[in-house]
This record gives sequence, structure tokens and C-alpha cells, in this order.
Amino acid sequence: MMNKIYGLLKPLPDVHTLGINSIKGLLEECHQYVIIANDDVNEALGSIQSDIQQQKVIDWIKQNHITHLGISYRLDPQRASEIIGYLIYALKEANALISDGGNLVRIFFAGLPQSCHLIEARYGNLVSTFTGSQSTKETLLSMGIEADHIPPSLITGSEYDDLLKKIAKEFIATENYTYFKPEKKDGYSEFGTRNDTLIKRLNHYQKYSNLPLIRVHAGPYGENRKEAVELFADWCRQLAKTGYLDICSIGTSQLTQSNFDEDWQDLPNGGGVPIQTPQDYRMIYDSSRPMLLRTYAGTKNVDKLARTHEEAINIAWHALSFWWFNQLDGRGPNDLLTNLHQHMETLKYIAETSKPFEPNIPHHFAFRGSDDVTYIVSAVLAARTARNHGIKDFILQIMLNTPRYTWGIVDLAKARAILQLISPLCDENFRIYLQPRAGLDYFFPQLPLAKEQLATVSMMMDDIEPQIANSPPLIHVVSYSEAMELATPPIIDESIKITLSSLNHIRKLKQTHQVSFQKFEPEITRRKNQFVAETKAILDSIEREIEYPYTAIGLYTIFASGYLPVPYLWGNKQDYPNATHFKTRLIAGSMVVVDDDGLPIAVDKRIDFASRNVEDTLKKARSQTLKMIGKSL
Repeated sequence: MMNKIYGLLKPLPDVHTLGINSIKGLLEECHQYVIIANDDVNEALGSIQSDIQQQKVIDWIKQNHITHLGISYRLDPQRASEIIGYLIYALKEANALISDGGNLVRIFFAGLPQSCHLIEARYGNLVSTFTGSQSTKETLLSMGIEADHIPPSLITGSEYDDLLKKIAKEFIATENYTYFKPEKKDGYSEFGTRNDTLIKRLNHYQKYSNLPLIRVHAGPYGENRKEAVELFADWCRQLAKTGYLDICSIGTSQLTQSNFDEDWQDLPNGGGVPIQTPQDYRMIYDSSRPMLLRTYAGTKNVDKLARTHEEAINIAWHALSFWWFNQLDGRGPNDLLTNLHQHMETLKYIAETSKPFEPNIPHHFAFRGSDDVTYIVSAVLAARTARNHGIKDFILQIMLNTPRYTWGIVDLAKARAILQLISPLCDENFRIYLQPRAGLDYFFPQLPLAKEQLATVSMMMDDIEPQIANSPPLIHVVSYSEAMELATPPIIDESIKITLSSLNHIRKLKQTHQVSFQKFEPEITRRKNQFVAETKAILDSIEREIEYPYTAIGLYTIFASGYLPVPYLWGNKQDYPNATHFKTRLIAGSMVVVDDDGLPIAVDKRIDFASRNVEDTLKKARSQTLKMIGKSL
């Protein structure tokens, strides 16, 4: 019998990698051999209409003896169908299919529902499609895994998750959330004015409510720049009028972040609101009263755009990504060290404004395949760096369900581990505000199921700090339509209703002893303690080996030495071999660093590897910094 070899591809320029990484982890839990294509092959698949590119893909399939081929593509449905069409043509021409004497037994496609429908209609049973709504068992069976080869833990998952899903499903079926009404947040003199702040609103609201303030990331895109900005301003007016949303996070376009207040002629733009000038921001501010506003940081001249956000929209809080939104992920022009220097200067400016700071960091490591300990380490590094630069109010964003197969008890353990590790930083000059959210890849592309998922993850948020009545103080609501379509104001409002009413519902069930999650606490605590111990060991090594870790040079050295493994780094991989040295996989609902045999690696081995690289990496960072200083003189 032929041994199965799974090959997974993702046509560039689609940057959605969470699905591929998650499937790889599931297949490896079933003891299958999995190969993920490199960027050259993925780029070839994205341009597969060319004979030369077709041959690259075919060569990769044949050289690796692929028997089961999976393709993930979450962009344009018509393009998805075309890619699969060219691929099938090339496979047949090369006699690569088993029906033509080759090794390839099965082809799988994962993408948007519209893409799957097109591919099913055109290619029938030749390609098995996945929209993301299938259960773990259904997915693995469809990918050719025999039922007796699927570990029971993958099928049953976490009992905690099953209980929450059941409660959420029953709650959504009642449609009681539709009756939820927004609570008033006014009653203090600065409300909705230029002198209003997040902290003032939180302090006022928490005097009479245990519910959180709500932040939503929103923004339409249109080819006509002016019309798109005006449409978003109208969205702001709608959201402000209904009163459910407290903080509107402006989903600005790539050009807003990289080329603000510049000439955009002939420059390609991506999705998001194409805000080009300070006047655009001021118009949106006026349209959004009395909501608070925030938005993306710039990807160059970072501190300059931060000043514009202060002046034009009285930004509720600033967010920086430190290691991300640069050449590493293709989201900005800066190299990593330049990015870190600019972010450290911007942190100093944020501290001067007395505005809160949010690290947009840990989940970006998760997007690149990092393990759960790395997620926690990056969050603690961000908190310590923020405090060292004078930040007084720290917003801790926790992205749950990332990757989507993460168990709930693992998410809770991670969140509690971070809070335990950063809470010693707190005093009268440093405060922490928890802000959980659902994962980007979490929601199913079926709206009724997605509403149940939103209720489930909202209820889970109450278990991060169950002993604190008004925790979390903030929630970043990801609208239930995210896997299908852009969230419009009515969908945003409905998503907020689901979130807040679900939170009320689970709290009432607990208070009346109709449900208890106490039996899960020992396992959550066990995992949390393990996370804390491993994270402390890594942090201790960092502080021992690097004299000034919470600086641009220090943070660069931490990453480039290999303390923060990112197996699926997208850009500049050749420059950061230590960062991509380790592999990861999903084991029992948790992302873990593993060796070549798929077995977990002890934290001591990780530390030993990274610490051996510090001296050379530090020299390089100092040399590059001196060159930067020389150029600026």
C-alpha cells in the first residue's frame, strides 16, 4: 500500500496561512507526513497559467512524491477556480494523477464558499472542497484519514468547548439577544469631546455596569477614494446613533499606513478605508461623535503619523507591532531593525501624550506558526518594553482561537499566564486593561453557525478572570460575518448584541448555579503553570544574555537569535535562519515546538540554541544601528 504524503500549497499573493498550518498540525497528530510548499512553489501556483510556472509546481509534486495535494486560497472565487483549472490541466499533461499512472490520489481545496461552489460545479469529485465549517473529524475523513487513525482527543476535543458550544447554541436559538439595548455611557463632562479619553469613559462606566466597553474594527473599501471615505463617515454616523459601539477602530488602507499625506497616483491600494489626509481624519472624527476612535499605526515615519492621529482624531489608544508590519510580513517598507527603532521612538511619544498603548504583537507570531509559549513571551516583552518607555496604561489584546483548533482551556491558560507574568509590573504608574477577541480564522462561513461561535467565544471571555466581576473591561468584537462578507453597521450592531447578551447570559447561569466550569480549573491551572515556568525560563535567559533587552537593539537580538520561533515567516527568511530554526505542531489543543520527529522539545534546548546566537546577533544589530546614525548625520 502506498504511503501517504500530504503536500500543502497556498498561491501567492494570498497571505492567509492559518488554515494551512492548522491542517498540517491535525494531519501530523494522525501521524501523517506533511510538506508545505516554499514561497517559490506558492508563487508559481499563483501564476500557474504560465507553462514555466506549471512545471515548477509539477516538479515539486513529483520530487516530493505527493499523494494528497491540498490548496488553500481565500481571495477572489473566480481566480480560485482558474488556478484549480490550470493545476488540473498541468497534472493531467504530466500524468501525475493516479488514474494516469502517477502518485497523486486526492486533491483538496479550502477557501471561500463561492470558490468551493464554483470548483465543485466545474470539476466535480476530482476536487474535494472545504469551506471551514466541517468538524475536525469530517475534515480528516475527507482528506483520506482512516477513522481508527484519528486520535480520540482530536474528535472529542475539549469537554469545556463542547459545554460552551451547547450553551451558546441554545442561547442563539432563543434570539433573546435581539432585545438587548445599549447602556448609556454619558454623564461626565468630557463625554464625546476633544478632552474625552478611554480611561475617563471606563472609569465612569464601571461605576454602574460590569459590562465591557466595545471596540470594533471596521471600514469599507471602494475604488473611488472620496466616495469610500464619505461612506465610512456615514457608517460612523449610523454606529454613533444606535449607540452600541464605544470605540470605532478605523480599518485604514495599506496606502494610508505607508504613504499618508502623499501623492497616491498610480500606487496600488489594498482593502480598507483610503484615508489620505488629516482633513479626511477630521471629517471622520466629526461624523463619529460621541464614539472614541483609533486606527492602524504607520509603516514608515511611524511617530509622525502617531502625532497626526493625536491631533486629528484624538486617538483613544495607540497600537504598535514592534517586529511586524515591515519587510518581515510584507506589510511595510522598513527592515526589522529600522522598524524597531521607529517604534521605540514612537513609544516615547505615546508616553508623552498619556494615552494607552496596545501591543499588536502576540497573535502576529501565532499567524506565523509560533508556539503558545512564544505567544506569551512576546506579550510579556511588549509589556516590559512599554513600562520601560514610560507607558502608564497598557491594553492587553488576547486573540483567542488562534489557530482555530486551539482548545478553550489552552486559550484560558495562555491568557492567565500572561496576566500572572505582567501583573507584577502594576503600580500607580502602570495599569493593565484586558481586551480579548475572537480569532481571525475562527468563524465558519455559514452565518447561523458563526453567530453561535460568536456567542461561544464571548462566554469564554468571562472565564479569563472569573473572580473579577467586571472583567474583561474591553472586548474587541469580531463580527460574525467576517468569513463571508464585510461587516456593515447593522451586522456590527447585531454582533455587539450577541457578545454582550451572551456575556450576561453565562454570568446569570453561573450566579444561579445552573452551570459550573469548576471541574476544568485543575487542568487550566496545570497548563497555566507550565506556560509560566517555560516563559520565565526564556525571559530569564534573555535578561541574562542581553544587557538592554527592552530597546530596539535588544528586541532585534531576541528575535534574530531564535528566542521567538516563527516557522512560517513570510519575508526575509534567509536573513533570520535562527528565527525559523524550530518546527511547531498542534498537540492536544496547544501549539508546541517540536523536533524533526514531531516530539516536543524541552525549553532548555530552545534556550541553549538561542543563547548561543546572541553574541553575533548583537554585534550585527549594533553595527547596523551605527550605520543608521551615520546616515542621519
